[in-house]
Amino acid sequence: MATATGFHSTQARKEVLPIGASRLMSLDALRGFDMFWIIGGAAIFQAFAKIFPGAPADRIVAQLEHVPWQGLHFFDWIWPLFMFIMGVAMPFSLAKRRAAGATHREIYAHAAVRGVILFVLGMVAQGNLLAFDLSKLHPCYSVLHGIAAGYLIAMVVLVNFRPTWQAALTGMFLIAFWALLMLIPVPGFGSGVLTPEGNAAAYIDHIVLGKFSYGLNTWFLSYLGFASSVLLGVLAGEFLAGSASVQKKVGGLIGAGCALVALGLVWSIWCPIIKLLWTSSFVLVTGGLSAIVMGVFYLLIDVLGFRRWPFPFTVIGMNALAVYMATMLFDFRHVGHIFVGSLAPRIGVWGGVLEASTAFAVEWLILLWMYRTKTFVKI
Repeated sequence: MATATGFHSTQARKEVLPIGASRLMSLDALRGFDMFWIIGGAAIFQAFAKIFPGAPADRIVAQLEHVPWQGLHFFDWIWPLFMFIMGVAMPFSLAKRRAAGATHREIYAHAAVRGVILFVLGMVAQGNLLAFDLSKLHPCYSVLHGIAAGYLIAMVVLVNFRPTWQAALTGMFLIAFWALLMLIPVPGFGSGVLTPEGNAAAYIDHIVLGKFSYGLNTWFLSYLGFASSVLLGVLAGEFLAGSASVQKKVGGLIGAGCALVALGLVWSIWCPIIKLLWTSSFVLVTGGLSAIVMGVFYLLIDVLGFRRWPFPFTVIGMNALAVYMATMLFDFRHVGHIFVGSLAPRIGVWGGVLEASTAFAVEWLILLWMYRTKTFVKI
């Protein structure tokens, strides 16, 4: 195909990404760090904060909760960080599949299957699919739905375009999304309204989903934002798989991350940071933070070789999807209660910390067994 349009052949693609590039240990650790907060870390820190009431503790608790609408807390960053991490892994995965002789058709088929599985698992985890009651079904109310949409769009871009065009398309997606939010008129509200009730993304969702529309999260217009979050990770992965020195890779990730955060904050003057809409400024700020942390993890683990301290995170990161689904479907505090249920009330304010820590320990020990037995659940 003509490279002038940004397209390229399979052979050209192999020259961009070295085949057989080594696995990034920092990526597994960062994925585990991200999942730690979802499966128990936030609950442990919140329990600790209750022991020491006051302004500092209140600020910690607030950071471990989602912002109701506009703004950004630490916990709002967890989902986009996962999407960024997924994007980083994609160039490496694609290179391996191409080295094994996979065609474009096979790559697309594999991606489509993964997307469908993620979508169905999302309905199981958060969409009440297992209630077998159509009136309670929320087909598009799941973190995994957003991940699936972002992944599929990003895969098409990754397969067909070089990094320069990937970056250009990411910018186009973000500008187009912002323009649509500003220009689409919403009945009763007008255009350019970014309130929970009056925004264009929610309006489009209501048109498409009808009675199945649920919650404040938005989807179909927000696909452009989801894809952009993944593509920022793809660009980071392309850079890490390239031939630059490790010093340039670390500096490039951290420098680019700082630039994205700055650009996102400036853009937020006109395009507010709103996670539930996945606004363009939200994508840039969270993507920038993700690039900075990726750079730090890469420096410490893959470059400097400090590989013992992240082991607890790596154990989680190697089975991220499995543990996420497990915690969505089962409350591990019930198992933890078997061991500490009688002790927790006897130690006063520390009881909450003990219960939260025990529940997490049960999860982690199961993951450790899976890690030791090389049982990795992947799609």
